[in-house]
Amino acid sequence: MDLKMEVTQTLGLSQRMIQSTEILQMSAQELDTYLKELAVENPVVDIEEKFDKSRESERDAELQKKLEWLASSDEQNRVYYSEEYSSDDDDNQDMWNVSDNRGEDLAEYLISQLVTIPLTDKEQAIAEYLIDLLDSRGYLTEETDQIAAQLETEEDEVARMLQIVQSLEPAGVGARNLSECLLIQMDRQKIEDTIARKIAANYLEQLGKNQLPQIARKLKVTVDDVLQAMEVIRELNPKPGNSFSSRENLKYITPDVTVVKLKDYYEILLNEYMYPKMSINGYYRNMLKAGNDKETKDYVTTKVKQAEWVMQCVSQRNVTLMNVSKCIVDVQERFFTYGPGYLRPLKLADVAEMVGIHESTVSRAVKDKYLQCSWGIFPMNYFFIGAISKAGNENAATADTAKNLLKEIITDENHEKPYSDRILSEKLAERGVKISRRTVAKYREAMGIKDASGRKVF
Repeated sequence: MDLKMEVTQTLGLSQRMIQSTEILQMSAQELDTYLKELAVENPVVDIEEKFDKSRESERDAELQKKLEWLASSDEQNRVYYSEEYSSDDDDNQDMWNVSDNRGEDLAEYLISQLVTIPLTDKEQAIAEYLIDLLDSRGYLTEETDQIAAQLETEEDEVARMLQIVQSLEPAGVGARNLSECLLIQMDRQKIEDTIARKIAANYLEQLGKNQLPQIARKLKVTVDDVLQAMEVIRELNPKPGNSFSSRENLKYITPDVTVVKLKDYYEILLNEYMYPKMSINGYYRNMLKAGNDKETKDYVTTKVKQAEWVMQCVSQRNVTLMNVSKCIVDVQERFFTYGPGYLRPLKLADVAEMVGIHESTVSRAVKDKYLQCSWGIFPMNYFFIGAISKAGNENAATADTAKNLLKEIITDENHEKPYSDRILSEKLAERGVKISRRTVAKYREAMGIKDASGRKVF
């Protein structure tokens, strides 16, 4: 047996450091939940709700100050702060939070129509079961034989009740596929266009690929006839259920940082009002000074230290988030001025160097957090983007730059002879952005732009 001694270094994370890291990663909403749970678990913690009456004058003053800042900014920001600080008792719900007023969903709307149709209890149950199976588009994706087996009934009865569901409004609900959805709507609107019906029944895939001459040849009609039929189909709704609210509550994003453009500079506001203000109860502080037994003092001391550490972590989180946000605004000033498409290359390491912290700390600071500005709400990691060209950092092209140029080129092309991806790549190179044909195709597809054959106008 060989015995030898080695000296090694290992990095161990204390429970405090782990807690600090977790708090840094929390969004404003997560921090709100965390502090409330801490107040329940730790008796020395007092939390002051953001709508506490004692802070009403302070809130009003802060609101007025921010509304003045926002006077020269966009309407979205003004509405956000007006709603956030509204003091309409406990029913206050700002535009970013979950609203209980969901509106009527598709299933409720369809079931309410069944009241006017004379159905037996069994038929009503089958119809409601079918309605419950509809997806968000309003389509029925399960086969009628499987549904019949689940309900232990005849397939013919299920098919008959499906026809009842398909007779309801909006037209097209209950369809098994896009083709059936469009044909149901044509029947409801009494559209007799034979070519449009044939295309809806048999040639939707070719229509989606813009293969109009091929459709015309198969139907033995002119391309103009196909174009007219295509216009008829475009007037129909391919997803009749989309106009109804989801069955689940819609989740709104709460920004952790708001960037407001003022006359000569940008103001960065942390959303510290989404979570309560934390303090240590004076009663327990006095207990430490009083002559209590050692066990009581040890317990209270432990809880006070825990609370003080959390308060320190929250404070450090806000400082780090503010510093990182300032760097983002400084580097991406063109974005905040001109909007999407003007991002500069920016790496986590760049911000880490500017702030004087580790790259992993920057990553945790922006994780799952959102920034609101006059152009909308963006994940904070949206502003970290690599360069796709070897130019200097000031002029290096990013994916956003390439996509905007690509969109401009396609908009200005001859729509009767659209550019292929190879030619698009050459056109981009002429403008200083050198990317391959495959990358052009990837960006084009990401923007929802069809290929040359799909863009061709006949």
